[in-house]
Amino acid sequence: MRARAALLTLSALALLAVPVAARPPLRFQPDPSSVIAAEIAFNRLARQKGQWTAFRDTAADDAVMAVPQRVLAKDWLKGRTDPPAPISWSPSIVYVGCDGNLAASTGNWSTTDGSVGYFTTIWRRDKKGAWKWIFDHRAPLASPRAAPEFLTGKVATCKRPQRPEGPPPGGKPGKNDLPPPPDDSLLWSADVAADGGRTVTVQIWNGSGYDAVIADRVGAGS
Repeated sequence: MRARAALLTLSALALLAVPVAARPPLRFQPDPSSVIAAEIAFNRLARQKGQWTAFRDTAADDAVMAVPQRVLAKDWLKGRTDPPAPISWSPSIVYVGCDGNLAASTGNWSTTDGSVGYFTTIWRRDKKGAWKWIFDHRAPLASPRAAPEFLTGKVATCKRPQRPEGPPPGGKPGKNDLPPPPDDSLLWSADVAADGGRTVTVQIWNGSGYDAVIADRVGAGS
């Protein structure tokens, strides 16, 4: 909770420090703290209602899981019984696209039997602005990754100029009634082999090129 509060405070200060006119007119603010909040709520829901129930309740209709093969989440989760003790997880770092519509989180998980591992989840906002996950994969580790003292978040640099949604002040409805096109400042991919091995990557735009910020490589059968 201390880490989450620190990030929320930093995010609020950053927004206050930038004049409103200087901020790009995005459909949603690219706020990493909102993704961290979604992850925390997701994990809490798993403890309260059950692991697979939580996955069903927070997934987009087109969400995909690697189990280890790619499956449509709503089909794989349908009717699946929740385990007696849910997995517990926490994000370590979150990346958000410039237009605030796409995000990636990665962190650690553990179970009551002592098993540990890591996860990467891709999130997308729905029409109401709520975060829904669209891809999730988890892999075991022999020993846990070091947990950061503070949760961190990074926003990608805008790849194309952003325009406001809706007509200009005092103007008539027109082209600006439509939401701005996707910015493509955050890209992700998930390649799964026949033996279950997979590579999951996330890249964010830095102003002149893409930086690879997540590169998960999982062996067969994991």
